[in-house]
Amino acid sequence: MDEVKVVVAHSERATLRVGDVFLKVDADQARIDVEVEAMAMAPVPTPEVLWRKPPVLAIAAVPGATLGRLGEPSTASPTAWAAAGAALRKLHDAPAPSRPGRAGRSLDELAAELDGECEWLVTSGALPADLVTRNRQVAEAALRPWTPAFTHGDLQIAHVFADGDEITGIIDWSEAGQGDALYDLATFTLGHENHLGDVIAGYGADVDLDVIHAWWSLRSLLGVRWLVEHGFDAFAPGCEVDVLKSRM
Repeated sequence: MDEVKVVVAHSERATLRVGDVFLKVDADQARIDVEVEAMAMAPVPTPEVLWRKPPVLAIAAVPGATLGRLGEPSTASPTAWAAAGAALRKLHDAPAPSRPGRAGRSLDELAAELDGECEWLVTSGALPADLVTRNRQVAEAALRPWTPAFTHGDLQIAHVFADGDEITGIIDWSEAGQGDALYDLATFTLGHENHLGDVIAGYGADVDLDVIHAWWSLRSLLGVRWLVEHGFDAFAPGCEVDVLKSRM
């Protein structure tokens, strides 16, 4: 019998691994619907869907290993990072699903959420006011019109797998949909600023670095409370709070 490994678990969903099979348990079937549709449409390597029986989705493991994890140095080569950038460009150029994704929230919605989180971070004492204020200023550059693209919506570095220099799979598509392509690029390079140049080289298009920096600040400001409330450590070295400090 293969060991059952808890990959991630919180009040919204859980992912278990048994051998080469991942079992995703999610009470919100809409998220699973989005994930299955996006994986079928995406022109990049994605996991094979083995079966689905609500509330569980079973997918096959992809070969290789993740490019790294937030808070830890990446051992992947510059070529692998560039290959990830090329895969992202291919995704962003593809026809997008009809629905907006996590990266496609309206500017008014984002601004309101950002204001609310910044207020909580200061009034709760979670972060110093000057740190929040500076990053709120940086984040402003992300609140601009953008051309809709096919976005992953949660492209953390741990969701991209490579075997050597080849991208073998991108996982966790439940936030996919139409959105801002630079949100994906920023999410992927969050905490790994030293690899941004490699990613952009593979992406092969002009990228507004101010917007990338803005998304780093915005995503981190929005994430701290959720991470704390769900048992994750945004204050760990190299993670969200350190990203915010790097903007000072």
